[in-house]
Amino acid sequence: MPYEGEFASYRPIHRLTESERVQKLLARMKKKSSSEGEDTLPTMEISDISPSEWQPNLVLAIDGSHQEEPVENGYPGAEVGYVTVAAVLMNVAQIKKLDLQRPADPKLFRNTEKVQSIDSAFPGCNIVIDSEKSPRNSLRKTLFETLKEIKLFSDGESILDTYEALLEYKSRDAKQNCPYAEDCGSTNGKYLTEKKTYLCQCPHKEVLYSTDALRIHEGMVPDSVNGAMFAEIMQVLEHVVVIHILRWFEKKGLLWLLGNMGIVIDGPLRVHGYPAWLSSAISRELNRINEAAKQFTEGQDLLMIGVEKSGNFVNHFERIDQDERGTSGIFPFQTFCLLTDEYIKKNIMFSDSTKPYGLDTYYGRKFFYKTASGARIVASLPILDKAHRDLTYAVPEQYPRLFDALGLIDQLVSSRYQNSLSPLISAHAEAAIPMNLGARVLEDMARELIAGRH
Repeated sequence: MPYEGEFASYRPIHRLTESERVQKLLARMKKKSSSEGEDTLPTMEISDISPSEWQPNLVLAIDGSHQEEPVENGYPGAEVGYVTVAAVLMNVAQIKKLDLQRPADPKLFRNTEKVQSIDSAFPGCNIVIDSEKSPRNSLRKTLFETLKEIKLFSDGESILDTYEALLEYKSRDAKQNCPYAEDCGSTNGKYLTEKKTYLCQCPHKEVLYSTDALRIHEGMVPDSVNGAMFAEIMQVLEHVVVIHILRWFEKKGLLWLLGNMGIVIDGPLRVHGYPAWLSSAISRELNRINEAAKQFTEGQDLLMIGVEKSGNFVNHFERIDQDERGTSGIFPFQTFCLLTDEYIKKNIMFSDSTKPYGLDTYYGRKFFYKTASGARIVASLPILDKAHRDLTYAVPEQYPRLFDALGLIDQLVSSRYQNSLSPLISAHAEAAIPMNLGARVLEDMARELIAGRH
């Protein structure tokens, strides 16, 4: 690492690029042969798939943010992580009405969005709370307490209750490393996860938390910054909050709302890293809720879209949409591409594995879409059927509500920011600078909708 304000001169940079060790490493690197070239990705037009007259009334968008902040407590590098997650409920039907009456009152436009945020601070390096003995144990305790305290609806379950419902899907036979194994010298250092708080089986009887199953504490770096760890907390909250809201809809008899609602999440439909097991649990709970909702939506699946702003898939889509001079425009507007495991591994994420890409981390399936305005969107739709998960082929039937998803993307794509949808921009702004912490606007909006139906 350089000293502050220090920049490498030409000489060390040149030495690095000409280094014998670097050259030897590059010589061992696997490359695509020039004869292989870039595989052609088949495209389809939106007119090639079965049309739908569905029009959304509401769009729910979820996005999160995290920030590491230094703390003065007498120890070097002490930090806390500030994590926020915002939910924006956008009244698309009302926006359409206002668009027909331009110029409209800006206040009326602002009222088409209802925003709710949750936030919390988590211990990082050199932060020890209460009578805990380490920053890692402090984080474990804080994570459990945070999920227990937060609920988006006054008459609903807590985020912890939602998480523990997902924990039920985790194999009860799967043992994991005990958080105290290094200190207590227990026989095998393994334990089984349970709900709430409970005691480990060793003679020390230390406190364990249901949230220990996330294993996020294992990623704490004791003597450095922990941005990656706080990012994992954020992603868990983002995805669990979606299930939290859907379970409240179910409890209150509001699953009919999903008939005219689209759900948009920042990032792919995936949970990776230490808490990756959540992906399978979310998929199973989402399938259960979807089957329950279909009784009230005339058999229609729920519509959920994950949208990626950056990464290898975004970079790849940008590259294949360019000609040899680097000019964009290869793909016609309103065309889409469905991805197979073979294409992904040969062209985007190199792998010789026989295991399908994303098997353990994704509960959604990716596709590329060139919108009606020319924007490039990398998105994913949920896996709601066993056939959806078969990546050996890619057909529209494996993507639930594909036509409606493409239409919604066309309607919501942002002209201000690349690779994003307008509700996600609002959610990100709220997550980055939370202005409505604790406001139960989602609950209020739902009550308004209930009143309007009767």
